[in-house]
Amino acid sequence: MSSKVLAGLCILVAVVCQVWSTPHRKQEDPSIAVLRPWQQSTETGGLKRVKRAWVIPPINTPENNKQIPKQLVQIKSDKREPGKVIYKLEGPGVDQDPRGYFEINEKTGLVTLKTMLDRESYSKFKLKAYALDLSGERLEDPTELEIIVLDQNDNRPVFTQPEYIGTVLEFSTPGTSVMQVTATDADDHETDNAILSYSIIRQDSIPPFHVNKTMFGIDNSTGVIFTRDVGLDSEIMEGFNLTLQVADMSGMGLTAYSTAIIYIKDINDNAPIFTPKSYYFEAAENEANFLVGTINATDIDEENTPNWRIKFNIIAGDPDGHFDVRTDSATNQGMVFVVKPLDYETVREYQLTVTAENEAPLSSKAPQIPLSSATVTITVLNQNEAPGFRSNPIKLSVAEGTPQGTVLARDIASDPDRQQLRYDIEYDPGEWLSVNSETGEIRANKMIDKKSPFLEDNVYRAEIRVSDTGEDRSTATATVEITVMETNDYPPVIFPLSGSVCSDPEKGSGLILSAVDMDQSPHGPPFYFNLFINTVTVNWTLVTLNGTHVALRLLRELEAGPYPISVRVSDSGQPTLSALYTVNVSVCQCDEAGDCRALLGALFAGRTGLSLAAVLIILGSVALLLLSLLIVAAVGQCRRQPLKQGLLGGSDDDIRDNVLNYDEQGGGEEDENAYNIDQLRNPDEVVPPLASALPRPKQPLRKDAPYNYPSPSYPRKPPTDPTDIEDFINDGLDAADNDPNVPPYDTALIYDYEGEGSLAGSLSSIASGSSDGDQDYDYLNDWGPRFKKLANLYDQH
Repeated sequence: MSSKVLAGLCILVAVVCQVWSTPHRKQEDPSIAVLRPWQQSTETGGLKRVKRAWVIPPINTPENNKQIPKQLVQIKSDKREPGKVIYKLEGPGVDQDPRGYFEINEKTGLVTLKTMLDRESYSKFKLKAYALDLSGERLEDPTELEIIVLDQNDNRPVFTQPEYIGTVLEFSTPGTSVMQVTATDADDHETDNAILSYSIIRQDSIPPFHVNKTMFGIDNSTGVIFTRDVGLDSEIMEGFNLTLQVADMSGMGLTAYSTAIIYIKDINDNAPIFTPKSYYFEAAENEANFLVGTINATDIDEENTPNWRIKFNIIAGDPDGHFDVRTDSATNQGMVFVVKPLDYETVREYQLTVTAENEAPLSSKAPQIPLSSATVTITVLNQNEAPGFRSNPIKLSVAEGTPQGTVLARDIASDPDRQQLRYDIEYDPGEWLSVNSETGEIRANKMIDKKSPFLEDNVYRAEIRVSDTGEDRSTATATVEITVMETNDYPPVIFPLSGSVCSDPEKGSGLILSAVDMDQSPHGPPFYFNLFINTVTVNWTLVTLNGTHVALRLLRELEAGPYPISVRVSDSGQPTLSALYTVNVSVCQCDEAGDCRALLGALFAGRTGLSLAAVLIILGSVALLLLSLLIVAAVGQCRRQPLKQGLLGGSDDDIRDNVLNYDEQGGGEEDENAYNIDQLRNPDEVVPPLASALPRPKQPLRKDAPYNYPSPSYPRKPPTDPTDIEDFINDGLDAADNDPNVPPYDTALIYDYEGEGSLAGSLSSIASGSSDGDQDYDYLNDWGPRFKKLANLYDQH
């Protein structure tokens, strides 16, 4: 019995004794505790009001009491005469849930228990008692009445799990904690009814009867299971099945049972061992990634765990890494593979040393013995191997023009079996090559020609076959790729070879000179230009614009007139080729815009010394230009008169046979129907901005001679004797016919370049103007017979 219960009983006895010691008006039942909370005796025997802080001691009653109803206590008040006081009781167990446990006699104040109590459901009740007069008025303040239910050991302990599962490492030392089991008891934890005690009442090994020792123990109060002895070995037993008991009343009361299964967890305490330790296999040469054979090692640790799975390592006998030993995950065997082709002619037999170890490191509790090893002997089987080229494709670089018979390549193939080889050409579209059938030496069968139609991107391709002389003849084929290298065959060519510059160095940008080379890179640009004669450098200089263009400029002012300038140009080839050219430069008087003045003024100002015939030709050209201007002006004035339709209807001649293009004098830069200056430019030429802004001669391209070849020597000085003029003209005509840089022989020569912005219209074609279909040209008939043909032309459409 607890101390609190005893204290409550003592207080109750004291109160009862006090009640019985006071005078009584009426004999009361001695078996029932009578409480008078509303009065208290004094030394004089008088009555007075009880203090409000006064508390009635708790009333104890045991649970599970079957003597129902049971009278617990009686409350009385002396405030009124007996029969004139009404007693009331309220609170949980009376008029509140759970209802119906207690009741009070309204007249006598007797409190009665009406039903059996269960401490696990309700451990105590707090009620309030009232004393009322007959009118229902309270005689005193309510009094608190506490009823405590005393516990009885009526509940068994219960394990929290029906079965406990745990593990322990094999070879664990005694005292190693395995797991903890727990149980609960619904009885009062303040009493012995809920004090539990654990114990192991039975131990069975799995499989049974493998161990006779008591291997596990349990802490009585905490339920912790621990090891008690040595000898836990997973290779001998799988685990243990323990029967557990728990009892309340410190092990003397009610009991309950459960089961604990403890499995022994394997550790890597066993190293793998080879059985047997020697193996012999054969492997074919020249093959890879195939299985040679299997080797065996055993491990008694738990299967399919890192402690059981084996790793095989080759520690000797394979310096070049031809072999690999892989583990079969199902059987734990070692599979020997050839991962790199073998060569019978190099090594005919291998002796490998292979070791075995587990994936998990070996436990310190395992026997300390060396790693198990085995010897694997592999014999290489010989096979007839095909010959092979040392490189495929065989890449050769040969300069163009290489003569016939030149050796291009040697020692191009080999045979692994060291047999005699034979060579022959399988494909050679241009018959460039010859090959020695025994040595495989490749020679040029003809001169290497860069213009061969069989070149693709400067590469010539052929095929050579090699075969051995063994019984099982094997062959191989290789492609020969010959890259034809460019040689420096041609010097660069300068153009133009004539031009004009302003006599004042401050005006104009000089004469732009370009160079081209028929050779390809790296034998072409950049080009290097130099003035050939030192005395010329006093007045002239070359300014580099880019790798292909320079500007010929004056250093100081010179008189107008022609000046032959010698310029040497060199390419970037190896060896370097250069050429010397004479550039005929006309120094002229320029206007503020840097353009040369009128042709006659420049000629007379410069005292060029032209012959009389040349001057007459120039004057005739000017006269023809003026006449053309007058015709255009006249047509414009008469344009308003209607023209007849069908001017060409009465003529049998084709307009193309009657309208002749005698000269290119009137068009200037706007005349695009004659010759285009851009036709002289190389399509691949990059003209600098400065060069593109300079005036350039307008002349057509030659089609009867190569373009931009050096010009022949022209007669420089006119004859002094008039009888030699014919010879002078014939010599100039013959030089012009052989000059690739002048207009074709069947075109009119360009005598001058008018310049941009000419006021005269184009005379390259009469029909090149805008459509005149809506014009009337009848007025041309009134101009006389000279214009009748022109009127007939415009009358036909």
